[in-house]
Amino acid sequence: MADQDKLDFTGERFTPECEREIWYEHYHRYAFAKRVVEGKKVLDIASGEGYGSYILSGFAKSVIGMDIDSASIKHAKNKYQNKNLKYIKASCLAIPLEDESVDVVVSFETLEHLAEQKEMLAEFNRVLKKNGLLIISTPDKKHYSDATGFSNEFHVKELYKDEFKFLLDEHWQHQSWYSQAMAFHSLMEKHKPQQHTFSSDILNDSVFLQDKKLIESMYYVVLASKQVLGIDLPDLHLFADQKQTIYGHYNAVIRAHISYENKYNQLKEKHDKLLKIPLLGRIVNYFIQE
Repeated sequence: MADQDKLDFTGERFTPECEREIWYEHYHRYAFAKRVVEGKKVLDIASGEGYGSYILSGFAKSVIGMDIDSASIKHAKNKYQNKNLKYIKASCLAIPLEDESVDVVVSFETLEHLAEQKEMLAEFNRVLKKNGLLIISTPDKKHYSDATGFSNEFHVKELYKDEFKFLLDEHWQHQSWYSQAMAFHSLMEKHKPQQHTFSSDILNDSVFLQDKKLIESMYYVVLASKQVLGIDLPDLHLFADQKQTIYGHYNAVIRAHISYENKYNQLKEKHDKLLKIPLLGRIVNYFIQE
């Protein structure tokens, strides 16, 4: 990869330099998708800065990263280069590819940015081969917005699970659904080359929930096809970076909070001492009341 200027993170288009949980969420989706694209012709919709298309190009036969933003396309072409990777500027409502020309369409966090969701999925269906695979993600409105009170200014139309499934059902009868969310866990890993089993305990007040679902669906990640999927994927897929960078950001926030708290307590202590001086205390109280 060439060393190029960074694109600014606007809150809409993710960039790899962005810290916090959003980094894990975005990279996790592409880490998951890379497992099913080997030897395939892939179209990465709303490829943005380009990091995801580049990841997929390390495993796929070919990858086209497509985005409507000219600056993002220019940046991606300069920064992420591979012999089987190219980028095109286009709308997901008018994909400039022939019918049944790609094996896999990847569309992460695109659907909620459009009102024409049915039309977009119809375009995906058009360019996918009959045995093609769609890998798509979108926020779950119930947990992303309703439960948190959060309103994303860039989202045009968020969906509940049944609404999302209704749209997918029109073209793809076979689906495999995953929930995605950030969560804190303490992990114990057996010392062996590969892991194949999984168990869990979740403490809910004083009750242990053994081997139950771990998370609520902040996002859905769905694999959909007209044919039986026939893909051997695990029930649980974890993503982490070895440096555990999210803890660096978390600890920085905690340290800042402690620092401000200490400064507040020091000021309060000085204030309380001044109030104990009879005349000076009355003067301090006077100005506070004013």
